[in-house]
Amino acid sequence: MKKTIPSEFQAAAANQGAIGKRANGQITWRGLLLGGLLCVVIALGVPYTTMVLQATPMGVSSSSPAAFCLLFFVLTLGHGGLALLKRRWGLQWGELVTITIMMMVAAAIPTRGVTGMLLPMISGTFYYASAENNWAREIHPHLADWMMMGEPVAVRGFYEGSEGTTLIPWASWLAPLLYWLVFYAAFYLTLVSIGVIMRRRWVEHERLAFPIAQVPLAMIEDGGGKGIIKPFFRSRVMWCGFAVPFIVGNVNALANYFPSVVRLVLSTKIEIIDQGISLTVAVNFLMLGFAFLISSTLSLSLWFFYLLFEVQDYFLGVVGLGGREAVLGPWSTAVTGHQMTGALAVLVCSGIWMGREHIKGVWNKALGQDPEVDDSDEIMPYRWAILGLLGGSALMVLWLWQSGIPILGAAFLVGIALIIFLGLTRGVIEAGIPIISPGIVPAGFLVSAVGVPALGTRGMIATAHTLIWAGELMVFMMAPLANGLRLTSEATGHRRRLLLAIAAAMLITLVVSTCYMLYLSYSYGGVNLHRQFFGESFPTYPSNFAQQKLANPSGASMSGWIWTVGGGLGMMVLMGARQRFAWWPFHPLGFAMAPGWTMAPIWFSIFLAWLIKVSILKFGGARLYYKARPFFLGLLGGQFATAGIWLVVDSFTGKVGNIIPMVY
Repeated sequence: MKKTIPSEFQAAAANQGAIGKRANGQITWRGLLLGGLLCVVIALGVPYTTMVLQATPMGVSSSSPAAFCLLFFVLTLGHGGLALLKRRWGLQWGELVTITIMMMVAAAIPTRGVTGMLLPMISGTFYYASAENNWAREIHPHLADWMMMGEPVAVRGFYEGSEGTTLIPWASWLAPLLYWLVFYAAFYLTLVSIGVIMRRRWVEHERLAFPIAQVPLAMIEDGGGKGIIKPFFRSRVMWCGFAVPFIVGNVNALANYFPSVVRLVLSTKIEIIDQGISLTVAVNFLMLGFAFLISSTLSLSLWFFYLLFEVQDYFLGVVGLGGREAVLGPWSTAVTGHQMTGALAVLVCSGIWMGREHIKGVWNKALGQDPEVDDSDEIMPYRWAILGLLGGSALMVLWLWQSGIPILGAAFLVGIALIIFLGLTRGVIEAGIPIISPGIVPAGFLVSAVGVPALGTRGMIATAHTLIWAGELMVFMMAPLANGLRLTSEATGHRRRLLLAIAAAMLITLVVSTCYMLYLSYSYGGVNLHRQFFGESFPTYPSNFAQQKLANPSGASMSGWIWTVGGGLGMMVLMGARQRFAWWPFHPLGFAMAPGWTMAPIWFSIFLAWLIKVSILKFGGARLYYKARPFFLGLLGGQFATAGIWLVVDSFTGKVGNIIPMVY
């Protein structure tokens, strides 16, 4: 019997990645203005709810929960209200895209994105210096003064609250903040340039899924109609999915107010081997929703390779190979961290190789040698993008060199950081992982690769302070930029205004969130706010890391290089098998993403989504899958909206610690 591809799959294959231009996709000044105002809301709201209320952390992941929460209320209240008053007052599709992109960019800056790391880490070494840790003699003389804030009165006020007549001592903060603004300008210019260069390759050539971007696209889709209520909000299936996290979130939030309410616990730990392998089994609605939108091969690979790495870690520990390399900084593990870095390097390099024709066209267009290459669909010309990539990365290297890192070490660090950012971004835009981190931070990999003696005392201390911008990486700018550029693909008219929108969102949020974080710290005292941001945690990480390595100045680690090469070779084998064998069940991206420590709380939700999707496709086919899709989009919308509702309630009641988990 002749086998044919079901018509539903044929239609999906034909439409996947097919980007069309919309008649109402104009980029307007009204959209830019509203986007700027909502950036201010994020810059003020995320620090307040995180630091003061210590409630649901809306700046904790690269899935932009703050942005999508606000978008939900903009569509239900703002757009709907304006359209009811007068139909033409409603927001157009292009305006909604502009607003969404600006909010996504803004959400990657407060708290974990920039300000929550930057301000404590450039001052914490002075506040927490003591006779016991001897930082005043071992660390402080080797610091670049211009990038730190060490004025004693200002530091004490930042952590304990201001006692003087001037609330914020701007004279002490202004100089280091301006130097860091230069660095972040170069950093963000580099990331935007990479995004512009790769957008067409990712969106139109590879046709990646962009699961996170599917959420705002579904929410703002008008379906060709002119109704006030968007089709997303008219779907009964969506509201059924919405109800699940809405009910669970409301019950657990009420339990924080009324102890008699029984909490719904959706996570537990199971011991597979006593004191050996411990697994977190948790239902996370965000990951469940996103994982349903990706291929079943990829979701299978994510949870399978996570479990495989857990088994590997156990056996390496048994034979005594798991901890041979010295500490490589916070958020880092020696073996799996190097394996993941090797896999990410192969992933990125293979992506560049596979897209070499596109990149060659971009380069030729930038040099004016190929006028047939069209860059009118991009938010900046390819010439600007190439100059931005080269100039931005060069300025980053020079800035780090001036901070104390040897010039070659600074170049290597920037290179490995960009590889990690690109690789993790691929995991976000293809696998839809809302929270992801590298197995080893760039600073740790640099120390392992070249050794402490090659960096010197000053270089080691400066390297440790790169944890500010390339440390935890639960939130990093490149992921929302890539998802935002996916949204731009259907916009029309004045598309270059979106570059202004992105730059404005970055600047507005950086300035407003920095000022507000300083205001909160000097008003309440940082130690009275969030303990992780102001206690002996983030503020002490750079000095602790540097001191540990200087006390035991190890050279270049041969075992680290072996594990890195091993991870790269494993990635190459998996990529070759996927290309050569049609029956091969595993996706190499799962191998590259699985070692990250953030996989622990979300692997089971990925497994659950895989099981549900495979069952639906087996018993109901593509038709049932497309009918079920709004349910899982509703899971995402319900999680974002419920968190936002309770943040508003908590702000009025003053309730502290009412958390609806976003990712764990």
